[in-house]
Amino acid sequence: MLSKRIIPCLDVHEGRVVKGVQFENLSDAGDPVEIAAHYDQGGADELVFLDISASHEERDTLLDTVRQTALRIAMPLAVGGGVRNLDDFTRLLRAGADKICVNTAAFRTPGIISEASHRFGQQCVVIAIDARSKSDNSGWEVVIRGGREPTGVDVLEWAKEVERLGAGEILLTSMDRDGTRMGYDLELTRSVSQALSIPIIASGGAGNLDHLFEVLSSGEADAALAASIFHFGDHAVRAAKEFLAAQGIAIRPVPPLP
Repeated sequence: MLSKRIIPCLDVHEGRVVKGVQFENLSDAGDPVEIAAHYDQGGADELVFLDISASHEERDTLLDTVRQTALRIAMPLAVGGGVRNLDDFTRLLRAGADKICVNTAAFRTPGIISEASHRFGQQCVVIAIDARSKSDNSGWEVVIRGGREPTGVDVLEWAKEVERLGAGEILLTSMDRDGTRMGYDLELTRSVSQALSIPIIASGGAGNLDHLFEVLSSGEADAALAASIFHFGDHAVRAAKEFLAAQGIAIRPVPPLP
């Protein structure tokens, strides 16, 4: 059995880490480079760096900040926001990213998924899917452009398509739960995980350590992404991993304290 992963997320806006509720009402959480170094030392398995306003503002990701972040950490770094073509993949990989997250561009030009997978390797291509419950409660709808543009497309159908095109994993965010600390949308995560064979990173709603356990067990996620509970000091990554190991979750060991 593959070990489950704990992945802090840095939502970056104007060069600062921010956190909001359902993609709105952002509050400052600190400097991305320093926060990344803290998580690296604390035993996080990976780090996701999302320039959350790049796609909406139609600009490139903050390359210099990505470069500085990559220099301070040893864990894998996934970067997204403003990725529009293969040249953007190249620039971010050269800046130190290990994986590239694509959302809006992948939806609008799905060919970028297979092209990037062929050129850079499937493990490099992470498709971010922002999901929102449909008004009739019949499932979930894909939303793009940083949560600003509903598409009318069913999340399960889109997830199956990106796997077919060559995505290495999916970063699945529940917009309904984002920043609420009410727990992950277990039905959403489980539904996508059962329909696909590639790893699913669950995002949106972590409020305590029990929520991490739930999404990695009954939610069937391969990794749990969280922000608020780590950024604001509610819990440390080390404590989260120790808790999960005690609950029987296969988790990567935390390096000993210096």
